[in-house]
Amino acid sequence: MESNQKQPKLESRVKNIIEIDGLKFKDLNNSGKLEPYKDWRLTPKERAENLVSLMNIDEKIGMMLINTRKMGLSQEDKSKTSHDGVLDEAIVEKGENIFAVAKIYGTTHTIENMHLRHFIHRDNHSPAQMAEWINKMNEIAEGTRLGIPCLIASNSRNENGESIFGMNDAVGIFSTWPGTLGLAAAAMGDIKNGGDASLISEFAKIAHDEWDATGIRKGYMYMADTATDPRWQRTYGTFGEDAEFISDAIGRIIDGFQGKELGKDSIAMTTKHFPGGGARENGFDPHYAEGKWNLYPTPGSLEKYHLPPFRAAVEHGTSSIMPYYSIPSISKSVVQEFGGEDIPFEEVGFTFNHYFLQRILREGLGFKGYINSDSGITNKMSWGVEDKSEAERFAKAINAGTDLVADTNDIENLKIAIEKGWISEKRINEANVRLLTEMFTLGLFDDRTYVSPENATEVVGTPAHWEAAYEAHKKSVTVLKNSNETLPLTAEKLTNKKVYVEVFHKDPKLAGTYTDQARKECKEIGIFTLTENHEEAEVAILFLQPKSGSYFNATPGLLELELCENKTIKALDGSEYQETTLTEIDRLKEVCNDIHNRGGKVVISVNVTLPWILGNAEPLADALIAGYDTFFKPQFEVIAGQFKPVGVLPLSLPASEEVIAVDENGDCKSPNDVPGYDKDKYMSEGLSYAYKDSDGNVYKLGHGLTY
Repeated sequence: MESNQKQPKLESRVKNIIEIDGLKFKDLNNSGKLEPYKDWRLTPKERAENLVSLMNIDEKIGMMLINTRKMGLSQEDKSKTSHDGVLDEAIVEKGENIFAVAKIYGTTHTIENMHLRHFIHRDNHSPAQMAEWINKMNEIAEGTRLGIPCLIASNSRNENGESIFGMNDAVGIFSTWPGTLGLAAAAMGDIKNGGDASLISEFAKIAHDEWDATGIRKGYMYMADTATDPRWQRTYGTFGEDAEFISDAIGRIIDGFQGKELGKDSIAMTTKHFPGGGARENGFDPHYAEGKWNLYPTPGSLEKYHLPPFRAAVEHGTSSIMPYYSIPSISKSVVQEFGGEDIPFEEVGFTFNHYFLQRILREGLGFKGYINSDSGITNKMSWGVEDKSEAERFAKAINAGTDLVADTNDIENLKIAIEKGWISEKRINEANVRLLTEMFTLGLFDDRTYVSPENATEVVGTPAHWEAAYEAHKKSVTVLKNSNETLPLTAEKLTNKKVYVEVFHKDPKLAGTYTDQARKECKEIGIFTLTENHEEAEVAILFLQPKSGSYFNATPGLLELELCENKTIKALDGSEYQETTLTEIDRLKEVCNDIHNRGGKVVISVNVTLPWILGNAEPLADALIAGYDTFFKPQFEVIAGQFKPVGVLPLSLPASEEVIAVDENGDCKSPNDVPGYDKDKYMSEGLSYAYKDSDGNVYKLGHGLTY
């Protein structure tokens, strides 16, 4: 079957280009002949099957691993770089940093001798520098025996926020939108106003163009997880708690990045974390042992709340899917069904879980792409198979259906598993065909090997991209409470009044930096008369940026969702410890009281990265708004009435600690596997899950006021 008859424009930097029947092909193995894998007229699958038949076992092993790769620009010791400082050639001994689970070799050695071709990019340099780096890696790859190119993957790069490993590793280089929850808040607001979620489609299309220009062709995104356990650290990376909305958003994301089908201009998506990481055991994250369980205490919850977004991802043709680290718990779940059949829970992480990957994902949902594990499943987060050797873990994961193992260069243990006969050659070939089919489809072997650094600069700098992102920031702003029409603070309302602006954060240093930035952006609006002394202000605009926990380390007790400072908490072992989510909370109260005592007004904005319990902030505010890593300036525009509020809550905010209390058996008052808007169905008498403010507003999914 012939897929493409039009001569692609080929660029070769190392190997020759041969001409056959008036057509040009890259002679990637220097044979002078046209083997099927070089023939762009054939289908990607035919080419992949031919190439796999020519590969030796070491090349196949390297193809099945993806590892983080530093750029030369991030290497301080320039003697450890090559290609004019572009490539990092340093050797990092095992254990020297969090990535060095095994010894890390230089870029050239890793490509030429270890045969890795998939790399995770986490650095944050300019678009032209990224493009140049990817070009140089592909130049080295082109020079190898079969000329197999490299494919570069990255986590999200288009959302604002403090950089967090494994989620948004890079911020501010590409057009910068609000956080994922902010995209959801804006799009759900548009839907509430009679529109649709096309803002998400626009986001995906613009981000696609920027990635495509720089040569990053694979995205570890987006999270299709439904946020059901409020204490889950990664809630901010989700599209909220409404499975129907998330399904729509994920479909639009895939269509925008990949196109209607995968092709040479696509960014291939890896949708994560199958079958949904939201059903945590009281918020603990499976990056550490305390969080290794997924709980399903509610009949039908897996199929009703957690699987629909993955069904949408499969229907829209996502190129690959990433299973979560976690284990389905038998003792803390009731039997779940899929398609009318009971699901047998094998207590191993989902990447090792044959039934979930084969029976549900491939056979049930009809997934055709490849399965990409999460980082570190053979050494750190190998839940349920901790007693097995690393080689046995490779065998377990690959035999369960995992095709690409993430963030490792451990070719030795994968080779042991193959040599001992634990993984069949047929299975290794199947994984390689899947992985190479994606590369051929993306055009990496033909006219999409190299990109233009100049074009990367130009595309990413497109003003329309940044304007669309800024519009999304404005739309994300959610007005939760507006007592006595405090907002909008129009020029008339502010006549002869001074305004005090401050940012509160968990980190006092950052609070100072952000306060300076917020004051500068407030001045740019042009209607506020600012003072740096709250005692002479009639209006205070205060931004709260709380932080809680870290998903690499368990908190001694449950993750704290109240805005608090030095609060005494009981750890799981019964001991006591102190927790702070917001520094200087007493001074926050002083500022608010001072303004109120003089008859003034207080506007508080809370950065909703987690479903905070707002009992320590809402009563202080005449107007309360939510942002989601939303820039300050668009918030000021909404506050000033220069933009009419659109955003709504993409998830419910809990009423109090009581509604998420956990008893001595580890059971939560509100079920871990049910989204906030539906938790009341399962709560004990007299308890309502969502927060209710002094004006009677209920902070539930979809709440948002306007004026």
